[in-house]
Amino acid sequence: MNTLLLDSDDVDEYAALADVIDAVEQAFAAFERGDTQMPAKSYIDLPRYNGDFRSMPAYLDTGEWDAAGLKWVNVHPDNPEDHDLPTVLGTMIYSDPETAFPLAIMDGTTLTMKRTGAAAAVATDHLAVDDASSLGIVGAGVQSYTQLRAISEIRPIEEVVIADQDEDRVRRFVEAFEDEFDVRAGSISEAGHCDILSTVTPVESPIVGLEDVGEDTHINAIGADAAGKHELSDDLLLEATIVIDDHEQCTHSGEINVPYGEGTLTDDDIHAEIGEVVAGAKEGRTEETGITVFDSTGLAIQDVAAAHVVYDRASDAGKGLSFDLVGAGDAAQ
Repeated sequence: MNTLLLDSDDVDEYAALADVIDAVEQAFAAFERGDTQMPAKSYIDLPRYNGDFRSMPAYLDTGEWDAAGLKWVNVHPDNPEDHDLPTVLGTMIYSDPETAFPLAIMDGTTLTMKRTGAAAAVATDHLAVDDASSLGIVGAGVQSYTQLRAISEIRPIEEVVIADQDEDRVRRFVEAFEDEFDVRAGSISEAGHCDILSTVTPVESPIVGLEDVGEDTHINAIGADAAGKHELSDDLLLEATIVIDDHEQCTHSGEINVPYGEGTLTDDDIHAEIGEVVAGAKEGRTEETGITVFDSTGLAIQDVAAAHVVYDRASDAGKGLSFDLVGAGDAAQ
């Protein structure tokens, strides 16, 4: 038995968004049922190099399939300028739960983009109005592209408004999608008055206020991934129906971490975890629901679910580099 090595192009090709969205939704439901194991994300701080490592292991059993894996990821802000490398580099090890054999080693950076978009799509499917056709995005970085691709899988998006201070990034985004959508640059308020809004910025001072969104806008708050980050104003969060992916992660490093730590938001202000909504234990959008917010920090079970899709599809297609990582043939003799 060999291990499959899959680079970023392989992951991009075989992480079919429709399949990844379905797998991530199954992972959220398994999380709610208690059919997952997901130790807390661990950190290794490297002040000497102005960076850190993060370890994200998980196992899940959906009832149809089970899978296990570990994502090893970093954040090194000086990489682009000093080393001509991305700030974030990720590696995913995907293993057979029965034997622990490493089935695949794959690029975790592209995988993260895909599963993050898929999580937003799952939340949007349960929390946005049924006839949503417009999407606003605040932040025109790499994740903005996946947000549009994933969300358009589950809602018939026609109009897209992109807001970013960097005019070049906005121009590149518009040019990338102008043949597929009615896409234009706009203000944060114009983006926020779409049916769906995804925020994908690293800010620590809120940039989206209550007056910047519509009465029934669904918001995917994606940008906050560390303590102190905060994209949405407190009055907006207090007005909204809040759904989170994981209580521990969101209160520590998600969109709600700052107001929760200050006591402005409490557990009474959190409607549900997304797994509860997916599994039917808590309601999603109803006729009475107004603004909704999905606080997405990113869970290791999402990575494993996405890796499951990539490995199965790449294996079926005979793609990737197959190699004998552990000498399995020799060990079996």
